[in-house]
Amino acid sequence: MAAAARPSNATLLARLREGTAKFELLEDSSPAPAPAWPRLHCFARIAPSLRGGWSAALNKVEHYGVQRVTGDGRCMFRALAKGMAKNKGIPLTPREEVKDADDLRMAVKEIICDSETERQKYEEAVIAITVEQSLRRYCQRIRRPDFWGGESEFLVLSRLCRQPIIIYIPEREYHGRGNGFIPIAEYGLEFTKKSKNWKKKAPVRLLYSGRNHYDLLV
Repeated sequence: MAAAARPSNATLLARLREGTAKFELLEDSSPAPAPAWPRLHCFARIAPSLRGGWSAALNKVEHYGVQRVTGDGRCMFRALAKGMAKNKGIPLTPREEVKDADDLRMAVKEIICDSETERQKYEEAVIAITVEQSLRRYCQRIRRPDFWGGESEFLVLSRLCRQPIIIYIPEREYHGRGNGFIPIAEYGLEFTKKSKNWKKKAPVRLLYSGRNHYDLLV
């Protein structure tokens, strides 16, 4: 009997939107299992540069200052807006920070929820969303100012804003000690290099803590 043909991307996306797609967990074929971080939700994929080298990657400790971000539910968007403005040398007032954060959130909403044409350009983000919830539910939630951002929004905003983003956890949350920070995920690093289509940009570095909160690293 011939093997069933693989559904097209359009069919898979339609199933994801309708909530009829099923996901199956497969064993990782890599020789070493992925580590588990205490109190860390696996919200983000590990960047290619970190895959296959867990021991070395998790010992890569970097040191930055921490700029605290208000924990009002929009902390990820606030931290990203603050970091992007800082890279341009633009200080933000608290009111401007909130406005820019909400603008980022609504930009994701417009792409994922309001335009099927645009949404098809961000299939990876759609898949990350619909693993946990229906697209309809997501589109209801993202309209709220206290919506919590994470993996899916990084996938969209890094490309939309052509902005490299690197996510860190506190060293102490993995090693149990230390004052440094360990990179665990990265998005849009192609934008750190100059291209005929864009100017290179410095990364925005965000700190994710076990309290489900983001701050800015500088």
